[in-house]
Amino acid sequence: MPEQSPAASPEVLEESRSVPVVAGVVAAVVGFSSSFVVVLAGLGAVGASPQQAASGLLALCLTQAAGMAWLAWRHRTPIALAWSTPGAALLLTTGAVDGGWPAAVGAFLLVGVLILLTGLLPWLGALIARIPAALARAMLAGVLLPICLTPVTGLAADPWLVAPVVLTWLVLARPAPRWAVPASLVAALVVVVVEAGGTVRAADLAPTLTWTTPTLTAAAAVSIALPVWIVTMASQNVPGVAVMTTQEWSVPWRSTRGVTGTATLLGAPLGGHAVNLAAITAAMVAGPLAGADRARRWWAALSAAAAYVVLGLAAAALATLVAAAPGSVIPAAAGLALLGTFATSLTGALAEDDEREAAAICFLVAASGISVAGIGAAFWALVAGLLARALLHPRFGTATAGQRPRSRLGRHDSGAPS
Repeated sequence: MPEQSPAASPEVLEESRSVPVVAGVVAAVVGFSSSFVVVLAGLGAVGASPQQAASGLLALCLTQAAGMAWLAWRHRTPIALAWSTPGAALLLTTGAVDGGWPAAVGAFLLVGVLILLTGLLPWLGALIARIPAALARAMLAGVLLPICLTPVTGLAADPWLVAPVVLTWLVLARPAPRWAVPASLVAALVVVVVEAGGTVRAADLAPTLTWTTPTLTAAAAVSIALPVWIVTMASQNVPGVAVMTTQEWSVPWRSTRGVTGTATLLGAPLGGHAVNLAAITAAMVAGPLAGADRARRWWAALSAAAAYVVLGLAAAALATLVAAAPGSVIPAAAGLALLGTFATSLTGALAEDDEREAAAICFLVAASGISVAGIGAAFWALVAGLLARALLHPRFGTATAGQRPRSRLGRHDSGAPS
């Protein structure tokens, strides 16, 4: 008779069951701590008060947690959701638009509608797929450039305040890159507490949700909604699908777009800007870190959802600290948090010879921060990049879809199920 393997001990079974739960908690902590300051700063830049920004951060945590839990339970798949960090960075450079904060909230609602329609209408997915990936990345890199310069300018302006943040990041960037950004943000908060802790009131630390009745202006739709939708699709959803595919998971297209679009719609009046597929933390939830038993990895998504609810309760306290921070500290921390995204976007934008000139023009216009007719630089960057591409390489405009170079954006986000 063949020898039977011994049954696993209760301790081993308990450990194997806890692995995906721990992985989900770690993924949530990394995702939250790596970019919450970008979200708060971005919402503040388009007109949110500290209380409204805190409400937006809490709303994002709650809506993406609910969406993640539903998708994991419905499909038994470790699908991780996140807020749109590139979208928040775009808000940070866009600034106030005509109509103020209510108009920005109206733009967030429009983003939710566009995400929903991208899943329901194949032609809309095909339309965004026609935007060359190089230009989408160049636009994002240009938007991020001024933010990524803030650690440099902050060191020059307030060296004693910003140096601890930068040094913390540098010390951990090589031995523990995953924790370098969260640790630098902790260092920034320590600096804030030391410098301004006495001005913080206990009443400002309680988590609250604040309703804003949305309005929508043309400037907000063009300056906020369209660019946020584009960078969310190109810089979050596409990598998210790619990560899941690499881990040999199939992402249900209509279901994920429906859930993320609905989550964005529900969170918008409370200040949330966009919910989408996670990219970096998706690998933590769907990969080997969540355990050898693939059938149990969906528990990692459930535990991540629960962790985001708990982390969201700290939104008001974090927003209060950010509002009390000395001028250079939080921008420097945000710049370090986005440095990796900037490097990846710029590398991808300039990788293809035929796209390089148009991508460079798109990058420079986005980095300029110009506003024409009340419309921000991100929109004009895409316009300039597309015009330059058509003039420099007219064959791109006349070739059929099958003849044009395939965009990575088109390959993953064409509107068809993945």
